[in-house]
Amino acid sequence: MSPASSAEGPSGTGRPHLQAQLRRLEEQTLGGLDLVVEQLERVGEALANQDISLAELVIANDDKVDGRYIEVHQSLLSLLALQAPVAGDLRLVAALLHVLRSMERMGDQCVNIAKLLPLSGHNPPAKAEVVERLVQMAEAAKVETLQSKAAFANRDIDLAEDLVRRDREINRLNREIFHLALEAGDDHDTREWGMHMILVARALERIGDNAVDIGEQTVFVVTGSFTEFSDSSHPIPGPLATGSRTEGESEP
Repeated sequence: MSPASSAEGPSGTGRPHLQAQLRRLEEQTLGGLDLVVEQLERVGEALANQDISLAELVIANDDKVDGRYIEVHQSLLSLLALQAPVAGDLRLVAALLHVLRSMERMGDQCVNIAKLLPLSGHNPPAKAEVVERLVQMAEAAKVETLQSKAAFANRDIDLAEDLVRRDREINRLNREIFHLALEAGDDHDTREWGMHMILVARALERIGDNAVDIGEQTVFVVTGSFTEFSDSSHPIPGPLATGSRTEGESEP
């Protein structure tokens, strides 16, 4: 189902101006996810090469993500006040506000990663097996972000629910990086670099969680009921269940 038909169908308000505004705001919101994908591409390259200059570019380009968030967020609040949407239209506005917030958090996590890279200097004692998995995580987070956008745009519940499967791969890589980073070396510089990379992996894992959140909003728009995908909210048993949210845990 297309965004246009979903916006027009549930409410049955017959308010063409409101429908046009909603379509435009949805396009702008989902376009913000494209900005996140661009940031993730830079993050992946910066990680692969431990490139501080590229990391600085990620930080600078966060203004685009923040600007999109502020612009669309204010427009949605104005629409709520002036147009008083109801039924399906109101549901869509609520979901878009949530997607916007997830998008902004994803951008912030990219910045967090970019700020961690320079901490070990221009020639860090990088371990290839850790870097390789971090690059895989960045690519997986990018794919998951694109899938969350497609699921929302097409109102595709199956595609939204499949995000949980994709998120498991990110969680698995996160756990592997944790172990590898701890075993990276005994000298101070290597241990410090390993701890920084654990934080990088955690930031990438949070981006995956945000993509799953967008999938949950897809189900909400289509059905009118909020469903938290169970696999993304229950930790994997064991002492290193760092890759999943626990019940009641809030998004940072």
